[in-house]
Amino acid sequence: MPRRDSLWFHSGFRLLWAGDTISQAGNFIGQTVLPLLAATVLAATPGEMGLLTAAENAAFLLIGLPAGVWVDRVKRRPLMLRADFARAALLLTIPVAWWAGALTLAHLVVIALLVSVGTVFFDISYQSYLPSLVGREHLLEGNAKLQSSQSVAQVTGPGIAGGLVQLAGAANAVLATGLGYLASGLFLLRIRTPEPEPAPHDGSPLRAQIAEGLRFVFGNPTLRAITLCTATGNFAGTIVISMQVLFLTRDLRLSPSAVGLVLAAGGAGAVLGALTAGFWTRMIGQARAIWLVPLVTWPLQLLLPLSQPGWPVTLGVLGLAASGYGIIIYNVAQVSYRQAICPERLLGRMNATVRFVVWGTMPLGGLAGGALGELIGVRATVWTGCALMSVTMLPVLASPLRKMRDLPVSPPSPTTPDPAHPAPRTPPDPSASMPPAPR
Repeated sequence: MPRRDSLWFHSGFRLLWAGDTISQAGNFIGQTVLPLLAATVLAATPGEMGLLTAAENAAFLLIGLPAGVWVDRVKRRPLMLRADFARAALLLTIPVAWWAGALTLAHLVVIALLVSVGTVFFDISYQSYLPSLVGREHLLEGNAKLQSSQSVAQVTGPGIAGGLVQLAGAANAVLATGLGYLASGLFLLRIRTPEPEPAPHDGSPLRAQIAEGLRFVFGNPTLRAITLCTATGNFAGTIVISMQVLFLTRDLRLSPSAVGLVLAAGGAGAVLGALTAGFWTRMIGQARAIWLVPLVTWPLQLLLPLSQPGWPVTLGVLGLAASGYGIIIYNVAQVSYRQAICPERLLGRMNATVRFVVWGTMPLGGLAGGALGELIGVRATVWTGCALMSVTMLPVLASPLRKMRDLPVSPPSPTTPDPAHPAPRTPPDPSASMPPAPR
C-alpha cells in the first residue's frame, strides 16, 4: 500500500500524470503512424523519411533557447494547455486533407514542424512545472511515475498504431494522436494546485537571459557531461529512427501491424526500466545509474541491424528492449538531478538550454539518417546509428560522476562546496552562473 506522503495521494500530480499518459500514448501512436503514412501511402524515399524525422524535432533547434526565457516569464500550466490544444488542431488537418484527396508529403512535413513548436513549449514548461507542483523532495518519484507512463505508451502505442493503420488506414489513425493531446489538455484544466507567480522580469535583454541559462548548464562539469551524452545519444538514435520503419517494412518485410508489434515488444524494456529505476538508484546510487547502466545496456542495440526476415527479427526486439531499459533508467536519474539542483527562477532556461542541445541534435540526426540511407542503404545506416549509440555514454564515463555515488537533492547554496565543481578563489555571481555545490 502506498505511503500517505506518496504522489498517489497528490490530486494535482494525478491529473498531470493521467493527462501525460494519454498524451504520450497519442504521441507514440503518431511516431509510428506518420512514418507508416509516408512510407506506405505516399511512397516516401529514404531522404524524404529523414526530412520528416527532422521536422518532428526541428523546433528545439530553431527556438529552443528563447523559448526557455519565455517559459520563465509566465505561468507554466496555461502555456502547456495552449500547446496541447494547438497540437491537437494541427494534427486533425491530416485526416481532413486525406478525406479531401489533398494530402501530400509537404503537408506532413509542415504539420510535423508546427507540432514540434508546440512540443518545445509543452516539454520545457512541463519539466519546469513539476518541481512547483510536487516539491523537490518528490522529484525522483514523480519522474519515475511519468517515465512509467511514457514507457507503457511506448509499448502500447506502436501496437495500437499498427492495428489502426491496418483497420482504418494511416491517415485516419492520426486522429488518435490529436485526441490524445486534446485529452491531455482537459486533464490539465482540472488541476487546482496553485502555481507560484513567475519571477518579475528584471528588464535584462533576451540575449543576456539566454546566456545565463547557458552558463548554468555548461559551467557545471556533471551537468555538461550529461548534456553532451544525451545530445550524442539522441543524434545516434534519430539516425536509427529515421530508417527504422523502412528497415522493418522493406528489409525485414513486415506488415504495418507486425511493425507495431516489434516496436511494442521492444518497448517492454522501457517499462521494466521505469519500474526498476528507483531500485537501481538506491542500490548503486543516482550518479552511477547515469553512467553504469548505459555502459551495460546501450551497446546491445547493435542486435537490431543483425535482424533478418523470419525468427531473427527477435534479435532486433531484444536490442530495442535492452537499450530502452537503459535509456529510461538514465533519464529518470538525470532529469531528477537537473530539476533538483536548479533554482526556481532558472528552471525554464536550464531545461530549454538542455533541450536545445539534446533535442537540437535530433533533426540533424534525421537529416543525416536520410542522407546516409540514400548513400549507403537502409541497413548500413541502421548499423551506423547503433554503433554510434553504443559509445555515447563516454562523456559521463569520463566526468566527475564516475567517482560519485549520489547526487544533490536541492538547489545549492552559494556557500556550499561542490567536490565535483570546486569553488573558485572569489565567490561567483549566483545570477550569472551555477553556484559552487555538489546530481
